[in-house]
Formats: sequence, C-alpha cells, structure tokens
Amino acid sequence: MKTKAPVAKNERLDVTIADLTYQGMGVAKVDDFPLFIENALPGEELTIQVTKVQSHYGFARAIAWKSESPDRVTDVDKTYRQTGIAPLQHLAYPAQLKFKQHQIAELFSKDHQDVEVAPTLGMENPTQYRNKAQVPVRMIKGQLETGFYRQHSHDLIPLTDFYIQDPAIDAAIVKVRDILRQFEIPAYNEISDKGVIRNIMVRRGYYSHEMMIVLISRTQKMPSQAQLVDQIHQALPEVTSIVLNVNAKKTNVIMGNVTRTLYGKPTIEDSLLGLTFAISARSFYQVNPQQTEKLYQMAIDKAGLTGEETVIDAYCGIGTISLALAKHAKQVYGVDVVSEAIEDAKVNAQKNHLSNVTFEINKAEFQMAKWQEDGIKPDVVVVDPPRKGLAESLIDSTAKMGPKKVVYVSCNPATLVRDVARFQELGYEIDGPIQPVDQFPQTPHVESVTVLVKK
Repeated sequence: MKTKAPVAKNERLDVTIADLTYQGMGVAKVDDFPLFIENALPGEELTIQVTKVQSHYGFARAIAWKSESPDRVTDVDKTYRQTGIAPLQHLAYPAQLKFKQHQIAELFSKDHQDVEVAPTLGMENPTQYRNKAQVPVRMIKGQLETGFYRQHSHDLIPLTDFYIQDPAIDAAIVKVRDILRQFEIPAYNEISDKGVIRNIMVRRGYYSHEMMIVLISRTQKMPSQAQLVDQIHQALPEVTSIVLNVNAKKTNVIMGNVTRTLYGKPTIEDSLLGLTFAISARSFYQVNPQQTEKLYQMAIDKAGLTGEETVIDAYCGIGTISLALAKHAKQVYGVDVVSEAIEDAKVNAQKNHLSNVTFEINKAEFQMAKWQEDGIKPDVVVVDPPRKGLAESLIDSTAKMGPKKVVYVSCNPATLVRDVARFQELGYEIDGPIQPVDQFPQTPHVESVTVLVKK
C-alpha cells in the first residue's frame, strides 16, 4: 500500500534543518519524510516552500530564515552555488572539514561498522587551488563567452573569476577568450551541432608554472590557426604547450580522441613529492597539488615500506603514486586503462631514474587477475580507484594474492564502505583511523586513506 507524503507541492512550512546530505544540501524532516533544501545549514530555522514531492523524499526552497547557523558565511557570491563550482562556500571552512569527517563516519555507521575517522586534513587557503580548468565556450547575444553551466542545465553563466582555480589560469582563460573573439572564431552550438570551439582547458604546474592551453574543437583545424597560436603564446609567456583536441561528436564528453600539438611540447612538467612528472592534455593528474602531496605522503607512510617490498599500484595514472612508492620499495607494478597515461608513466620513470617500476595498460581488475595467475606476491597493494570504486573481481584477486596490507585511497566514501565490507569478508580488517583529506575545498567531495591488514 502506497503511503501518502505528509507534504504537498507549493506548501509552505516552518522547519529546522537537521543535517547535511553528502551533496551539501540541508535536510529537514516532516513526520520522518526528508526534504532537501539548498543553501540551508544544520540548526537553522526557516520557512520553506515545497518544490517537488517524490514517494520517499522531496525538495524545497528556502524563503525566509528565522535563525542562522553560527557556521554560515554571509559574503558569498551566489553564482558559485548556481553553477555548482562551490556548493559549500556558505559553510565556514572548519565546519566543512567536520562535515567531511562526519560524512565518512556516518556511512560506516549506517553499514553497522564501528570505525574511527580522524579529523580532516584541510588547507591554509581553501580557495584558488585547482591547477586545471575545463571551461565551456558558447555564444551569448552574438558574443563568444567563457564561464560555467548553471547547475542541471546547459545555460552558460559567463565568469572570469572561478574562485577555486589558480588565478593565473583564470587570467589565461580571459586572454584566450579575447583572442578567439578577435579572430571571430565561432563557439560551438550544441543544438545545431555547428560552430568550432567547444571548450578551453588550461593546466598549470604548481611548482614549475609551465602552462598548457588545450583548444577543444569540433573541427580538425581552427580557423586562422597559425595566427591564433602565435597570439596566444605572445599574450601568455608561461605557455610552453598549445594543443588542439578534436571532438567532432555530438556528445557531453569534453575531449575527443585526436590530440595535436600546435606549439611547444605535448606535455608540461611539474613536481610532486620531489619527483618530476610530464603531464599531457588527456592524462589524469590530481587537481589540488598541495593536498595531493599530503594525501600521497599519507599513503606512503601507511604502507610502511622498508625497501624490501613488492608493491602493486592499481589505477596508477601517470605514475604519481607508483614512482613515489618506488623510492621506498624493491619493485612496483602499476596498471591503468588509459594508454596515454601509461606512456606518460614510463617517461616519468625515466625522468626520475627509477628502474624498479613496471607499467601495464589494462583494466585494473583484469591485470590483477593476470598478475595473480603469474604468481606475483605483493606485500602491499595500493588502490586509488575512480568514484565507482573497486570491481569485485579486483578485490577477490587482491585477497588471493594475500598482501599483508591494502592502502585504499578513496574519492567516494559510499563505494569505500562497500569495498571495505568485501575485504572484511575475505579476511582483512581496518587498521587505525581512516584519514580524510580535503582535496576539494568549498565542495562536498572528500578523499581519504584507509589501511586494511590481513587478519
């Protein structure tokens, strides 16, 4: 029998916010029926209007505040919330760190697991930290604009200051935008599937200050390409690489498969934990270098290496963790599914004069099964998977190899909880507190390091 929701669309109610969801929305309960409200913080009393009712939950918008949380930040720019760039900017930074710690603890306790979660490692300046930007380019009122989409839509809001990006990147986007306007290069139109420039991507080395501009185009060549490239590198002295990426498909995927270097080198260099890395247009490299050093150092410390161990790094990307581990291990094996990332990883091993690392192109779960069949016996396995977490077969292969330790670097607490439960069924247990690291200040995302040891 279907129970009727205790609220109706457009109804106005007075509520008290009880909690924040993992997306950073306020939660109010009406007869145990949750309502999700943007820009509302725990403890606040407010008048809301219900905007949408589903069978088990609803959405509402705040109309008036009767009381405000002491953790509320008032001088915020609502554009950053509308675009989803900084959904937590209205929450004071110490409270953001507590929210992230609580988020992990809460998910484990819902799964009936009693774990200790350490306080989140935060940043001194929790803004202007991103070393990479990908911004859409669209025509608005006949003029080419750069900015960000309004949440849940493809309406572009023009922006020149992105708040969480390296200010040098924001300035570079404006320069490139102005040069594109000067050459009258038409922006891509999603509806007609016409136009040229779809997105601008900028990467900048945190230590090296080398900058890469990637022009993502619908066409194989940009109009006035030579002059355009010349103007960009003259306007931006830090630019050591200008790359054209061709994406001719009608798709929401940002990058296509064809990448051509138009100026300088196909990569930029930066350093991390004292190692040098070449980063290409399509390779994965953590976007918050200051926190990445804390995160990876934590993973290395927790691996407890003496120089005698064999280590596997699943999801190795361009080799950032693998090479950092190789300095402290006997042999490291890395695997990643992206072929360009593995090419970069091999180059990076040579750059850093590390010969005790082997890299393979494969899906992590297939390569782990293969290594297990080949009789490789790792002492430590490090995993840093995407948001969807680990494939069950990868967990099974890992457990069969029987490493003493698994170091799990997670960017999604929900899949972490699921995967830890699977490891526990196979004879592993959590060792010590889980350590959250704030890689993405002003957003609800949280990274963490969990150590599992064989019972």
